[in-house]
Order: sequence, then C-alpha cells, then structure tokens
Amino acid sequence: MSQLSARVRAYLKSLAHGLAPLVQVGAEGVTPAVGRAASVALEQHELIKIRLGQAYEGERDDAAKELAELTGASLVQVIGRIVVLYRRRSKDDPKRARIVLPTPGGKSPSSLA
Repeated sequence: MSQLSARVRAYLKSLAHGLAPLVQVGAEGVTPAVGRAASVALEQHELIKIRLGQAYEGERDDAAKELAELTGASLVQVIGRIVVLYRRRSKDDPKRARIVLPTPGGKSPSSLA
C-alpha cells in the first residue's frame, strides 16, 4: 500500500465519481472472502468502490484501512459508506486500458496524449 499525492488522489476521485460499487461488506465485516473479491475487482478495474452495507457496524475508516492492507491497494477516499481503492494491474490486459496517473511535473494524463 503506497501513499498517493494530493494531485493523484484528486485525479482518482474524479475517475471514481461515476463508478458503481463492485464489492459489499456485510455484517461479518472485512473477511478474507471480501478481501479476495476486492482483489479480483482491483486486478480487473484498478479503481473500485466498495460499499459498507447497512448491516456493517464497525468504523468506516478502520474498514477502509483493513481493505487497503488486505488487497495491497492505496486508499483513495472514504465518503459515507463507500470506500475507494486503487491498485495498478499486475499484468497488461489488451482489452482494458491502464489508468495513467498525473506526473509530478504537472502534466495531466489528458495532456500527455
């Protein structure tokens, strides 16, 4: 799990805005099965939303940190009962483009094309 710069975090938040949650945490909390499901989703999508269901009674921030650690992802945002995680795909997939993060030099991904 790596720390994201404010610029990268803001960019990922903008990308995540229109996404639907792919994984849900239930009353049992963050289980190994939830971690595996989130990890698979991250490998496919790189940026995912996870919903903390109404039955989940734990602390949101604790669940978000645990999910990030369990999946090896970076925590982008916790907003309400939604956790946003990012992890770069381990293998190239010709069917899916990778997310191109902003560079430290101030170039945005859209200006790099």
